Amino acid sequence: MIGYRDRILTPSPDAGRLPAVLRLGGIVLLLSLAAAAPCRAEEGNIFSNLFKYGGTTVPPSQPETLEPPYCPPVEVAEGAAASRTLAGDTVRTQFSLGRLARECTRRQDGSITVKAGAEVNVLLGPAGAPGRFDVPVTFQIRYNGKVVSSRVERASVVVGPGEAQGFATIVADELQVPAAMTADYDIAVGVGAGKGAGGKPVAKPRRRKPAVAAAPAGGGDAAQ
Repeated sequence: MIGYRDRILTPSPDAGRLPAVLRLGGIVLLLSLAAAAPCRAEEGNIFSNLFKYGGTTVPPSQPETLEPPYCPPVEVAEGAAASRTLAGDTVRTQFSLGRLARECTRRQDGSITVKAGAEVNVLLGPAGAPGRFDVPVTFQIRYNGKVVSSRVERASVVVGPGEAQGFATIVADELQVPAAMTADYDIAVGVGAGKGAGGKPVAKPRRRKPAVAAAPAGGGDAAQ
């Protein structure tokens, strides 16, 4: 007869396999968790992120590099380089353009926005007088000789007492060039807001040294 001591000391035939079964079950569990975990770095696998990006998170995507924009020099429209006001047959004031500038930016849709600037000069004639002058300036985008967009900006120029001329700068923002026209377009500017400002672009005229004129008492006037 087997005693109580013999029964509690006798090992079970399957007892030796238990640690191996537990180890095997642990491996299966780990493999299952690894398979269920996301594999792509974009989905939050910090280990993949460490190797691929050098950090635990995915860096923000970089914007697509855009092609540098074509940015032609600003041209003065034909017949619109200057404008005069008269008192009978005598010149009161002359309005003209000086230095010109532009800045072009390509957009994501392929179009271009243009910022154009111009220096405006007011010169007093023999019948002119110091004061404040309102000078309209027309900015245009053209393609194949046709106006694509046009805008009139107004410059306020002051000629002080005892002075013969005054200067101001004016800027037109956000002139639009459609994507299909960005390879060959023109930027034109002219003094005035009427037909004279919309002529064919020509080369920038050479600036002349203004003559000093007498300034009788009076006030400013606007360009025509």
